[in-house]
Amino acid sequence: MKVKDMVHALGMQPVTSGGRDREITGVYVCDLLSRVMSGCEAGNAWITVQTHLNVLAVAELDEAACIIVPEGIAVEAATAEKAEEKDIAVLSSEMDAYELCWRLHELLS
Repeated sequence: MKVKDMVHALGMQPVTSGGRDREITGVYVCDLLSRVMSGCEAGNAWITVQTHLNVLAVAELDEAACIIVPEGIAVEAATAEKAEEKDIAVLSSEMDAYELCWRLHELLS
């Protein structure tokens, strides 16, 4: 499934316009960046409440398909701007992380 298909299927709000054609191969949920660096795999949709610039470096390092920020948490303006430059898809959802995981599991199965 492509990022743009997931956005449509789950009614997410794009924070950035890039990265929509990336393929999602799995899901990773974690807020501890050092753990994400070792556990998130290429192609994973990464769910995190973190919105600072460091998440972009981690997403880029891990080749994450996108970053999903749950619970309607606002993404910092500097993060959104830099994500646009780096062509990283950052998405916002009103759902909590549990519901996102459940719905993504259904979509990817």
